[in-house]
Amino acid sequence: MTFWNFFFNNKKTKIIENTIKNTGTKIFIENLKENRQKLIIYSSTNKDINLHDLEKLCDSVGWVKRPIKKVKIAIDNSFLTIAIFYYKENKKNLIGFARATSDESFNATIWDVVIHPQFQGKGLGKALMQETIKQLRYHDISTITLFADPEVIQFYKGIGFVTDPDGVKGMFWYPV
Repeated sequence: MTFWNFFFNNKKTKIIENTIKNTGTKIFIENLKENRQKLIIYSSTNKDINLHDLEKLCDSVGWVKRPIKKVKIAIDNSFLTIAIFYYKENKKNLIGFARATSDESFNATIWDVVIHPQFQGKGLGKALMQETIKQLRYHDISTITLFADPEVIQFYKGIGFVTDPDGVKGMFWYPV
């Protein structure tokens, strides 16, 4: 299947084009609406993301504020970033984001998966995760992990993630 199609086959969503020349940005859906206006949604793997917009997006889902300086370092050191956005009145509106770190050989961990509440339940989170996995698999990374809060475990299970069948193997160290 083509880019993002898997998750939109049963919806009245039409994929209108795969790429925009000279930008590397991909258009993937046309029929989402905000305030009754049709939106064209884009995705990008460009790491040049507006950190204040990302902070607002994370605030919209109730995440704890993180120092923007550290968020920039995290993004700069990520193996992969994917942003989802639309344009309105010549302004880019960030509505989704995910990133992954990797040893660039065997393993990757997905972090910071977020979809703005106005756009949740429309398949964007699934599409974002599927594209993230697709990009990691393209680089022949076979072990993909993530950490999930209890309220989103079912979401990730629906995408194919499983909880550790042998029990929790992960361990954490936090400064006291």
